[in-house]
Amino acid sequence: MSSRQQTFLSLTRLRAATVGVIVMTAFLLSGCAVGPKYHQPVAPAPPAYKENSNWHPAQPNDQALRGDWWELFQDSRLNRLEEQVDPANQTLKIAQAQYTQARALVRYYRADYFPTVTVGASASRTRISANTVGALAGSTYNDFALPSDVSYQADLWGQVRRSVEAGVDNAQASAADLEDVRLSLHAELALDYFQVETLDAEEQLLNSTVDSYAQALQLTLDRFHGGLASEVDVKQAQTQLETTRAQAIDVQAARAQFEHAVATLIGKPPAEFSLPVAPLNNPPPPIPVGLPSQLLERRPDIAAAERRAAAANADIGVAQAAYYPTVSIGGTGGLESAALSSLLTGPSALWSIGGGALETVFDGGRRHAVSEQARAGYAAAVASYRQTVLNAFQEVEDNLAALSVLQSEAATQDKAVQAAQQSLQLSQTRYTDGATSYLEVVIAQSTALADERTAVQIVGSRMAATVRLIEALGGGWNESQIPSSRDLVARAHTDKTRATAIKDSSTGSASSAE
Repeated sequence: MSSRQQTFLSLTRLRAATVGVIVMTAFLLSGCAVGPKYHQPVAPAPPAYKENSNWHPAQPNDQALRGDWWELFQDSRLNRLEEQVDPANQTLKIAQAQYTQARALVRYYRADYFPTVTVGASASRTRISANTVGALAGSTYNDFALPSDVSYQADLWGQVRRSVEAGVDNAQASAADLEDVRLSLHAELALDYFQVETLDAEEQLLNSTVDSYAQALQLTLDRFHGGLASEVDVKQAQTQLETTRAQAIDVQAARAQFEHAVATLIGKPPAEFSLPVAPLNNPPPPIPVGLPSQLLERRPDIAAAERRAAAANADIGVAQAAYYPTVSIGGTGGLESAALSSLLTGPSALWSIGGGALETVFDGGRRHAVSEQARAGYAAAVASYRQTVLNAFQEVEDNLAALSVLQSEAATQDKAVQAAQQSLQLSQTRYTDGATSYLEVVIAQSTALADERTAVQIVGSRMAATVRLIEALGGGWNESQIPSSRDLVARAHTDKTRATAIKDSSTGSASSAE
């Protein structure tokens, strides 16, 4: 074996030994992580929903909520639109990028588990003044060096472990935030879609009413020309007709706005998207509600709030670790020679290893303030978690009550529609027979149209309340879908690929979402 090979071998062993000593020393010095142990905050759940007493109980053949919850409505057009949200919606891409950032931050904190190793190279030529006292006065020499430094700060009090723990908790909260955004966007699309169909049903009703009013106007004109009706009757009939036409135009304007909202949600410019007319007719499907205790596991916003409480608890440990000494270990190795030809020989090797400890004696109360801030942050996170739970129960109860009331209201309103139509027929007959004025017909027409529009709007409100109930129940999500700490690290290599995919999809054309 040549001297050069021997030199490389000795340097490799030296560096390995240095790193090994540092790692073993760090392991021996590592103690328990300071700070309070985390316990999930208590958030009591009621045994049953207050507004669920008369609601449809889940049957064995009912479809349970799952990720594609919109399929419960059995609307193929809605299904196709919902499928376009994930790949094309820009708000969702923001949440995805934020989650990727949170995962990268976990790896940033984990890097402190390992030593920092640096290598370098330098070359210099130096001349010493001849007027300097010493043996080297007036000499000129070269210096070539290949240094390698290893440094490590021992995690003696668990500051690094607590930082990693907080990073993992925040990344898991970001993952839950992503799912919460996804759920909200899909629910918003369904709400806008059913609103469009509700307005289509209203426009259909108004158009058919316009046709009926046009016939009534013609009948009144005929009676006027025959001397059986006054000009007042004609004007009343004409006013009723034009007012209804104006209402139909107003519905078209509202429909256009919701159609534009649907286009934006699926990542398309409104000019490139349109929804064919499809009046809403079917009532909403029954939704399995489940137990209140299950709600804590089914809402991504609750999971995110709980993970942030865990991260805030870990931050207390990070703050407390600052009260203890910092232990650092370092080593240096490499080659140095005055001649380049002898740089890679054994005598050129150099090394050193050592350590030190540093304790802050006085900082003007900075560490105490940081610790107090961390504890207050944890208290705020716990309160936020409990408030999120309360809001979740309120949303479920609100929509259960709305569905129950709307179901009863729909049945009552159907009776009102039938009575109004019968009243209109009687008024028209009385007017034709000359027993009353046209004003009675106008009043009956207005009442019948108002009742029919209310019946249509109730169907739309029932669909909206159903969508909001599904959203309040978590849309089929479960906290088991939150990535574990191992998943966050194991899948780290996919971040670059995902970031590239996000960039590529964001620069694509609008038609690609189809």
